[in-house]
This record gives sequence, structure tokens and C-alpha cells, in this order.
Amino acid sequence: MSSDLVVYDTTLRDGAQQEGMNLSVADKLTLLPLLEAYGADIIEGGWPGAIPRDTEFFRKVTAEGVLMRARLAAFGSTRKANVDVGDDQQVQALLDSQAPIITLVAKSDVRHVHKALRTTEEENLAMVEDTVAYLLSHGRDVMVDLEHFFDGAVVDRDYTFSVAETAVRAGASTIIPCDTNGGSLPGEVQSRVAELIDHLAERGLSATIGIHAHNDGELAVANTLAAVAAGASHIQGTVNGYGERTGNANILTAIANLQLKTDRKVVTEQQLAEHTHISHAVAEIVNIAPYGRQPYTGVSAFAHKAGLHASAIRVDADLYQHIDPARVGNDMRMIVSDMAGRASIELKAREVGLDLSQRPDVLSEVTKRIKQAEAQGYTYDATDASVELLIREIATGERMSFFEIESWSTHLSGSSSESNVAEAVVKVRTGRGRAVTVGEGVGPVDALDQALRGALAPVYPELDVCELTDFKVRILDASAATRATTRVIISMSSPHGSWATVGVGRDVIDASWEALTEGYAYGLFKAGVPKR
Repeated sequence: MSSDLVVYDTTLRDGAQQEGMNLSVADKLTLLPLLEAYGADIIEGGWPGAIPRDTEFFRKVTAEGVLMRARLAAFGSTRKANVDVGDDQQVQALLDSQAPIITLVAKSDVRHVHKALRTTEEENLAMVEDTVAYLLSHGRDVMVDLEHFFDGAVVDRDYTFSVAETAVRAGASTIIPCDTNGGSLPGEVQSRVAELIDHLAERGLSATIGIHAHNDGELAVANTLAAVAAGASHIQGTVNGYGERTGNANILTAIANLQLKTDRKVVTEQQLAEHTHISHAVAEIVNIAPYGRQPYTGVSAFAHKAGLHASAIRVDADLYQHIDPARVGNDMRMIVSDMAGRASIELKAREVGLDLSQRPDVLSEVTKRIKQAEAQGYTYDATDASVELLIREIATGERMSFFEIESWSTHLSGSSSESNVAEAVVKVRTGRGRAVTVGEGVGPVDALDQALRGALAPVYPELDVCELTDFKVRILDASAATRATTRVIISMSSPHGSWATVGVGRDVIDASWEALTEGYAYGLFKAGVPKR
């Protein structure tokens, strides 16, 4: 499908400037197919010459030819003030990168010309003209990021527009007004972009107009859409909105809004359906936990908690959803909590393959038990495994039990000169009889985990691929000090999926034990293990 918008991804360059993100060359090479798969037309790889890893990245991309459809762009600046463009080493590094597209950053705010570049307005225009023309003469497609465009237009509109005009006259195919500080409002962005288009047209000039927005006012996506409404046909952004400070425009959200809410055709339907997977896969590679409430692709984007919503969704899912989640590769989820009514429980049961529509007694009992449990400190918002175990227990009349705990105990010892050592003893009964095991760990919970695994693994080898991935503790009544109620949520994963369970107790060990045993029971159920 041909698109009427160019999608320019800058995750590998601008996104990588996010605090805490540190992408290796291998990371960038791994990310390339994902960026291409969601529909990026152009992928900005970095700043060769200025950053050694980026120089190496471009060398490897050129040698390995990893891109199938998207084109690669190298980012850099115009020549230095009062330096011949042919002698500027960073300009030469852009050519050496072999990237078919060069994106130059140019100062378009007169204050930055004077204070950051410490040069004259005329020299800055010459820097833009010389560099664009030089790269063009070497067969490159040249694009120009107009840095601080919107702020600069407020201070000196004529000069800001003259920088844009100079870039186009020199041969730039695309000029991109940048909301570099991220403080502009959508109305301002739309009017300035429209004004720029008219300015060029009045002078007989033509170029693709883009938009590059930052999210400091939480308006980066809105500003991107406003620019498109004004006539921009090139959008820049990063996957998941990564970037310096509060980030860049989330390119996935911008695409989804344009494709699903307007008549724009930005990517194919198949590419759009990959967005949730790609959002999460990129998050894993950059080692930043996915944001659950992220529009379209977050795990909570189509999660419903209120009973009123559930009642309506049971009749027609579209009543409380702005799109079909499947179009972006996501799913609707029902969150069970003390806000839940029978409709929420019925929909949740349907998710796990149980039809309770003709069993009002079960729906009422589950609803009552959940409300009672949450009053004691349990939470089921993010612990779907505990919810499913409860529903199945009430629906079938028996607890899903693969093992029976006879007793457990822990002991912690240590000294000022040695690390603490925890020991746990677990006595368990399974279909093969009684087992007593001892586990050692870095703390009581780790020791209990080791002991429980030691007892169950000979009977259930499926647990070998089951691992604990997260452990969260919350004190529910801080005013009670050491007598406070404690809640623990444990997350686990295996080749059969990921899940979370909750435990509440008088202390962290007691609460952890409940969550731990439920977690392993659910893992065995997910693996299709019969009771033994």
C-alpha cells in the first residue's frame, strides 16, 4: 500500500538519548528489523563521526545489507562556522557513512545562532546552503531539521523562515520544523506549518514539509497530528516515545491515530497489527519496562475495571472501546477488583475459557469472595493468575492443587562480618508421596523458593523452565509498624506465558509463601500437567 505520509524513525538516534538507555551496535542492528516491520520508511541510525559506535553501526549496516525496504539516514550538523565545507571532518564522516539520506540539523532560532554557534546570521545561512549543496553534489538525499523552529518564529519570524528557504533553495528535499523544547501548543504548530508552506509557495519553492515534536508539554503526538492537518507529509518520532527529557512523539501512537481516526493511509493493516508486539519487543531490547498505560499498545490500553463498563461491554465491546484492539495487535482485558460486578466476572471467565452466563450462583460467589479479599488487602488488578485460580475453584467446586503443603519454616542467621544466610525447610505431599527438602538462599523468600522447587522438581520437571521474574512488596498499613499487613505480588514466566499471583500476610515471608505456591500451581496448570 502506498502511503501519503513518510514515516521517519529516530529511535536509534534521538530515542537513544533517553536517560538510562545505552544502545550497543548489536542492539541497534537487532532493532532495525523491528523498526522496519512497523512501517518506518526512513530509519535514522545515529551521528557518524561524532559518536564512534554510530560510525561502526553504519559500517556494519552497509556491509551486511540488513534493511529490506526502509532507507537509512545519517544525522549530523551543518559545517562549522568559517570552515570550508570540504574541510569539515564531520561533514566528510556523513559521506563516509554511505547512508543514502543525510539529515542535517540547522539553527533556525536567531538566539541560538548568536549564543550557541557564536556566529552571524549571514554565516549561519551560508553554513546551511554550503552543506546542503555539497552533500547533494555527492549524490545524497538531503533533509534539514529546523531546530527550535517554533520558538524561533516567535522571536524573529523572518529569520527563522529564511533558514527554511535557504535549505530549500540549496536543494533539500525535505525540511522539518522542530519543536525542540517541546513547549508548543497544537494550534501554534498548525498555524506555523501552514504559514511555512504558504511562504515557500509564494516564492515558487517546493519541498516536503515534516514535523519533529518533543513531549515536554505532553503534546508531541497532538502536535504531530496538527502539523499533518496543516499540510506536513513527513512525520518523525520514536517507538514508545523514547527520547531526552520527557521524550519524543510516540511514532506508533501517531501512526495509529492517523490511520484509524483520519483518512490517511500510513502503513499496511498487517504492519499496524504488529505494533503491540513491536512496542514490547523494542522495550525488551532497550531494557526499559513497557509502560502499561501507553495508548494502543500498553497492556492496560484496553483493560476494563469498572462494573458499569463490563455490563456494557458484555452487550457490545465497542461501547467502551474507541477501536478494535486487534487492529493494533492488542487485546481487551477485564480487570477483576472490588469494583467488579457479575458482568466483569463473567467476561473474565470467558477470557479463560469458562462460560458462566448460566451460572449466576458462581458469579455471585466469585464477586463476593473478591470483594472480601480486597477488603483484607488483596489486589487483583495485575494478578490474573490468582483471579483465574479463584474462578476455577468456585466453578468446579475444588481447588486446583498439584501438591499439598504440610508445613514450612525459615531461619535467618548472620554476623557483622558475614553475609546473612537463609535456610528454609518445606514438607510437601504430592501424588508420589511425602518430600522434605531444605533450601538455602540470599534471603528467606529465596530459600523457600529453592526448597519448594527441590520438593516439586522430581515430580514436576515442567518447573525447570518456570522462573520468577519480578517480586513486589507493599506495606498496607504503615501506621501499624512491624504489625502491618504486607502484600506481595510475584511474577513468573515460562514458555507457556507470563502470569502473576498475590499473597497477603502478617509479614513479607507469609505473604510471599502464598503468592509463591499459587504461582507454581498456576504454572503447572498452564503447562497442561495432570495432577499426580
